[in-house]
Amino acid sequence: MRGLLILILLIGAVVGYFLMRGDSSEPLPAPVADASTQVQTAQGELVGFIDPHFGARSYLGIPFAAAADGANRWRAPQPVQPWSGVREAIASGPICPQFESLLSGHGDNADTTRPTGQEDCLYLNVWAPADRAASDLPVMLWIHGGGNTIGTGSGYIGANLAQTENLVVITINYRLGVFGWFSHPALHTGDVLDDSGNYGTLDVVAALEWVQENARAFGGNPDNVTLFGESAGAYDTLAMMASPLAKGLFHRAIVQSGGFRAMPIAEARAFQSDGGHPLSSSEIAARLLVDSGRAADLDAARTMHDDLPATELASLLRSAEIDDLFKHFNGGGFGMVDLPDNFADGAVLPAMTNEEIFGNLANHNAVPVILGTNRDENALFMARDPRWTEQFLWVFPRLKDVEHYKRAVNYGSLAWKVRGVDSLADLMTAAGNDNVYAYRWDWDEEPSIAGFDLSVALGAAHGLEIAFVFGDFARSIGEYLYPESPERDQLAREMMGYWAEFARTGNPGTGGSVGAAEWTAWGVGGNTQMVLDTPPNGPRMDSFTVTMDTLFAQLSQDPSITDQRERCTYYADNWRFDSFRQRQYDTLGTEGCNEYSLDSLRSF
Repeated sequence: MRGLLILILLIGAVVGYFLMRGDSSEPLPAPVADASTQVQTAQGELVGFIDPHFGARSYLGIPFAAAADGANRWRAPQPVQPWSGVREAIASGPICPQFESLLSGHGDNADTTRPTGQEDCLYLNVWAPADRAASDLPVMLWIHGGGNTIGTGSGYIGANLAQTENLVVITINYRLGVFGWFSHPALHTGDVLDDSGNYGTLDVVAALEWVQENARAFGGNPDNVTLFGESAGAYDTLAMMASPLAKGLFHRAIVQSGGFRAMPIAEARAFQSDGGHPLSSSEIAARLLVDSGRAADLDAARTMHDDLPATELASLLRSAEIDDLFKHFNGGGFGMVDLPDNFADGAVLPAMTNEEIFGNLANHNAVPVILGTNRDENALFMARDPRWTEQFLWVFPRLKDVEHYKRAVNYGSLAWKVRGVDSLADLMTAAGNDNVYAYRWDWDEEPSIAGFDLSVALGAAHGLEIAFVFGDFARSIGEYLYPESPERDQLAREMMGYWAEFARTGNPGTGGSVGAAEWTAWGVGGNTQMVLDTPPNGPRMDSFTVTMDTLFAQLSQDPSITDQRERCTYYADNWRFDSFRQRQYDTLGTEGCNEYSLDSLRSF
């Protein structure tokens, strides 16, 4: 019962790591190398093992770049040194530095105040069909989510997707948080990539380059590579569409619950008082100056920072241990940290707006793309929040106000749909990309546990679609969230089919199934999105779209909202960055929001 209650209270982290082996009721035996899997890569020979559930050839812990520690910290990824002999690829590589969480494999004992992982973490995993004669197979490379500060590619098992759909599936690690994105002028050497600060972004590029070198060793076609990712992984997938360095390295993209905003480089570097991020590189350097005893407090450190020689600051930063850096971050309930990432440096990522990038075919890699969100995205982050839930009899969670909760989920999820799907689909289609596809995932058939109805508290929440895409419930938390049923399994088969058919052809079509609903491109026949659900609600095409302006009109006129503060809170939480309009905020509804400061309303 204790584990079940923790699952409910920490549901957000659990579902993000939906294939974590540590949550299996019966741990699998350790893999044993199988000579039938031996392959020759550009870096050396590998031997893997046969997946015990689906029979796919499986290879874990393959280095795709050199260790990113020591002299390689805050540098573009460096080449792997070839090895001699046969390397066993039967165990996952180390995870990248992050706070402990369920996403890092620490289960119920996760301490989100304690860092784990190591800088030597640039490893990937490969699953290929058992049939070694297969060749020129589509390759699908997965980028994990976790806010770009937690998670690992090893938490996702591609065996069923690879074997069932005849694909090569790859999952990767990439540098996270302060090691993945950090831009400080004192570290600059004159190398445009090293100086970009976009190390996590460059890691994805390096993984794609590895695929170009090695896909054929596993039966894959390097000229047919699909990037797919969820949440931060979807954000990073869009970064690959934006990056000129990724041109020609991939040929399709699937963006699950994403969105994109390249952070201005000045925001990543400057002190907060000068318009920088609260955890900008300068702010972090100032904290280290206080830790070193050179400055008495942060104010003194900020003054000292601007006067110190670059060599001294560089030495201070490069010598910092993982614990020295993480002591200044707050992992919260999930282990995620609000750190800068994906910088508009002008080399790795263009210094342009979304409209300039995705609204012009010349400014991005205009490959066929699927963009999607889940109907109840925000529920994942609210179902464990004490502002929305309370404990019945001190133990059992309950929603405090179901109708208020549903409204908040709806507005947050619609705003996510604008950012992650509709605005981007409009830009890309108008620019001339005729191969833009969209979906909304609506499945909400979770059980009630101890009277807590997860179909309401979570519904079609953020991250819950991943198990359907990979088609592996046996090694997930499916026994809790995904009750076994023919309808569940059919939707998983359909989604795997759509994803795989898109990887094969650039058009999801009917997912390779006769009689299945045909998924058409954005705007064709008046429809815009595929609704993914069990019958009778889906799969089906519909025409629903939303913009921030239409959402503002809906919020302004919503008769179910009787508290103006509630109305203003929805605006404060969901109209951010480029979408915020002071005049809209001041005139929302009939009373406006002048009496409420944004900081007092915002939940994040």
